[in-house]
Amino acid sequence: MSTSPTPPVDVVASRRRRIHPAWWVALVTFLALFAAAGFRGAPGALMVPMHHEFGWSMSLMSLAVSVNLVLYGLVAPFAAALMQRFGIRRVVSVALFLVAAGAAGSVFMTASWHLLIFWGVLIGGGTGAMALVLAATIAERWFATRRGLVMGVLTAGQATGQLLVLPPVAILAEDVGWRPASLLIGLVALAVIPLAAWILRDYPEGRGVLPYGADPTTYHPPVRRSTGAMKTAIDGLVYAAKHKAFWALAISFAVCGATTNGLVGIHFIPSAHDHGMPAATAAGLLAAVGVFDILGTVASGWFTDRFDPRKLLAIYYTFRGVSLMLLPWLLSDQVHVSMIVFIVIYGLDWVATVPPTAALCRSLFGERSTIVFGWVFAFHQIGAALAAFGGGVVRDVFGAYTYAWWAGAATCIIAAVLSIMAKHHSSHQAKPETSPAIDA
Repeated sequence: MSTSPTPPVDVVASRRRRIHPAWWVALVTFLALFAAAGFRGAPGALMVPMHHEFGWSMSLMSLAVSVNLVLYGLVAPFAAALMQRFGIRRVVSVALFLVAAGAAGSVFMTASWHLLIFWGVLIGGGTGAMALVLAATIAERWFATRRGLVMGVLTAGQATGQLLVLPPVAILAEDVGWRPASLLIGLVALAVIPLAAWILRDYPEGRGVLPYGADPTTYHPPVRRSTGAMKTAIDGLVYAAKHKAFWALAISFAVCGATTNGLVGIHFIPSAHDHGMPAATAAGLLAAVGVFDILGTVASGWFTDRFDPRKLLAIYYTFRGVSLMLLPWLLSDQVHVSMIVFIVIYGLDWVATVPPTAALCRSLFGERSTIVFGWVFAFHQIGAALAAFGGGVVRDVFGAYTYAWWAGAATCIIAAVLSIMAKHHSSHQAKPETSPAIDA
């Protein structure tokens, strides 16, 4: 292991800047996450027209999505290590290119196994190389304060990109065809690459500034480690696996993935279609989830800076479980007030779990937090993959998604209990940045 010298920081010049460069980095990161997430919800809008064209079953297409979701999660901890080794700009640029290549290449699919290559490997690997690990890395390196808020905003970009692209993708898929819809996603990912290469830097020192909110008299630059990416990621898992709090966070976050990306994100549109609702209308409802997700996730980041993140997680999972339990009675061929209420509640709660989960990782695991969060996120995607595949199987076997929604509701209650089990010795302070360390 070796360390590289830290570039000098021009503190005087940094004070003259009206907008701290950290905010520009956060903005471009938001756009990159938004663009890469475009395909996260697209399968929900593309599965019905592809079923009509190729005759592929929901189980088969759900399997391809499951491969995507598993890679999306398993790549994350290694991506965090690769960012340490090769830099954020390179990793983000390559990841966006993989997403574009997978989306564009999928228009040439003629066999079901092609889904595994384009939807699964290319897009799953590309999106996983950024995802929430990128957000955690930016918040950790570029911000000394407001980390919860920044994590909330960046998480909203990832989740909102997944949902807001659904209406245009669904309309294109219905009126023109699913291939132009897939190409649109690829173009959006390509468009962000030049911005990422121009703005993103690994550390604030690269822009001649301190992290946002850092005190020049007490700030100490982090040690730059050149350990191999594979070893760094594996060491992080081995270290975290010895702590019960890691497993509580990992399993509860798996439930988060199962009940968002896996169930609602993939199967809400087909389920609504089963009840006679047009796919474009159902896609519009999911887009509304994305709008309320921005409010909920940013607010969650603000709350995380002020309240015990364990209690926040318990509240979020409980509300989500109640919502899923009621969903089978809310779906119909038209949009009713009760469905709007579901969309608002689920939107506010969509990924509100991310800021408190990241804060707990930071408090529990210190300088290893981004790697550990990558592994926690891997569990998030494993849960999503199991739910995506399981939802398709439930639909094919029972002819409806009812049991899938109820199973999701039950796991949310388990997640609420597990969240409280990530215990610490002393009471939570006003801001995690200055709170006592949490005992794992």
